Amino acid sequence: MNRIQELTTIVNGMAPADLRLYYQSGDQRSFWEGIRQSEDYEQDISEIREEGERLLSVPNPPLTYDLFTRFARQGTRLDYEKVYFERRRRLNTFALLTLLEPDKEAYQTALQEMIWSICDEYTWCLPAHVNAESPGGIKGTIDLFSAETGFTLSEIRVLLRNHLPSLLISRIEEEVEARLFLPFLSRQHGWETATHNWSAVCAGSIGSAALLMESGESLAKVLLKTERCMDYYLQGFGPDGACLEGLGYWNYGFGYFVYYADLLRKRTRGEMDWFRAEKVGRIALFQQQGFLGGKAVVNFSDSQPESSVHIGLSHYLAGLYADFESPPQSLRSGYRDDHCSRWAPALRNLIWRNPLLAGSDWGEASYYLPDAQWLISRSSHGGEVYAFAAKGGSNGEPHNHNDLGHFILYGAGEVWCSDLGCGEYTADYFGEGRYGYDCNGSQGHSVPIIDGHVQQEGPDSAAVVWEAVTGEAVDRLALELTSAYRAPALRAYTRTLEWNKKGNRPELTLSDRFTFGSPPESLVERIVTRIRPELVLIDGRQAVRLRAPGTYEQAEAGGPEVVQALDDRPGLLIHYDSKLVEPELTSHVFRDHFGKEAAWHAVDFKVKAPGLHADIDFRFQFI
Repeated sequence: MNRIQELTTIVNGMAPADLRLYYQSGDQRSFWEGIRQSEDYEQDISEIREEGERLLSVPNPPLTYDLFTRFARQGTRLDYEKVYFERRRRLNTFALLTLLEPDKEAYQTALQEMIWSICDEYTWCLPAHVNAESPGGIKGTIDLFSAETGFTLSEIRVLLRNHLPSLLISRIEEEVEARLFLPFLSRQHGWETATHNWSAVCAGSIGSAALLMESGESLAKVLLKTERCMDYYLQGFGPDGACLEGLGYWNYGFGYFVYYADLLRKRTRGEMDWFRAEKVGRIALFQQQGFLGGKAVVNFSDSQPESSVHIGLSHYLAGLYADFESPPQSLRSGYRDDHCSRWAPALRNLIWRNPLLAGSDWGEASYYLPDAQWLISRSSHGGEVYAFAAKGGSNGEPHNHNDLGHFILYGAGEVWCSDLGCGEYTADYFGEGRYGYDCNGSQGHSVPIIDGHVQQEGPDSAAVVWEAVTGEAVDRLALELTSAYRAPALRAYTRTLEWNKKGNRPELTLSDRFTFGSPPESLVERIVTRIRPELVLIDGRQAVRLRAPGTYEQAEAGGPEVVQALDDRPGLLIHYDSKLVEPELTSHVFRDHFGKEAAWHAVDFKVKAPGLHADIDFRFQFI
């Protein structure tokens, strides 16, 4: 029996696609009455109601021709996407409010109008993801957001069937069939073999929609293709379970993998269960490994510096895996936090939450993820959390940044040495100009500039791990990074980062070793921070100081500030050999993911007289 025959047999024995997929008892009204009366959901419901009142007071914004064509004309995305995601916010909000207050006619009417409006959209894809010349044209293209939209409408159709006229139900069925199932089954899409979030989100959404709407051989065919896509998605992870795209894309890609796997397991009565795979269990643990302290995260690649958690997804995974750490409620993602207004996590933040899982702050831990070549360490001192993260890997990763040897330093509620994270997504951001953006190129990371050369992209630029140690007192990562640079004179470059956790506060020591075939004209050690640096003299020795924002004024021009005694305000000192290097402080600006200008600072330690060998050490001391 081939696989399609096996799947057809499974499909024919499936459990019904009804409300029992979402509520253990199948009693939807009782569930929503219960959370409406529960103090545990009070904040969630308040946020949704406030958003509903706002949206009822403003018109549904149109997706105009001008907005749609701006990406082709200007390479910009945000103008169209702001309206597109506002329309999804309206759909989600009125659907959730209809579930919460099924007798309120205003919500039902607004929901019905929004469904009709979204079904009228020219395409559910974003303009950045379509090409009229591609196979199938614009109408035959499936991207992340078209797949999500089809999944959303399919789920609303199941959950709110009694509140939707038959015309809207048939319209949903027709549009999802035409925009998702037919193009999915009729040809190969590039993302089907992607080893990153696209395969999980697109296939997971289509597979989920099919589980809710399709049957027989048609459903079996969708499941067959989806199964292959999920295999490719999982190939993007090593056995350590690390998401190279960062925690934000773990929430996104792995989240949609879980939403699909849940529906599949329930409909097949446990016969098809992705959660039994050992690698899936390891991927689930990445969330607890990726936080530094508070909302600060290890944001290598295109990730935001801070993150919240999908509390529903977290509680669901906690119910599956004994070693999954349930997060504290303080990290819960609010209803309005997702600027893309995704339905699937918003719904599951309510229906998957377990109020009995209070969660707690992430504890002390040290992780080395050997496939990603990431070292992450959290420790507690004097009631404050201090954390350190560094990476090897390659410069050919998904959502790649040129950042081999880069590190993040966190302590006492501040990120002192930073990763800028993701910038504004434009055509050029994913084009030839990608590494001209400071947040992507190595010029915006805490790595050297060697003889004027920054790191180069591509899988051939790869770290070699010489040592990776996690211990009670010391964590250490030693990397050989020569291949990242194309400086002709460079013969060898190694970096060792040692995180000493003993003492009053932890300290980081950075040691770089360079060998050249001929003396370079320049050698610069760059440290990146979002906190304004200043030069200081402490006991006659020069250092660079970072102090928490708002705790000081910049020293007057004319020389470093002389410090006789350190005060008790939080800060970081960077100690260096003033005979070997001279610091230069510069300020820069980049456009963040939301198109806003954001400041960052470079502390450039310039080697005064570079020769054939250079041994350069820095000590990072919290004060």
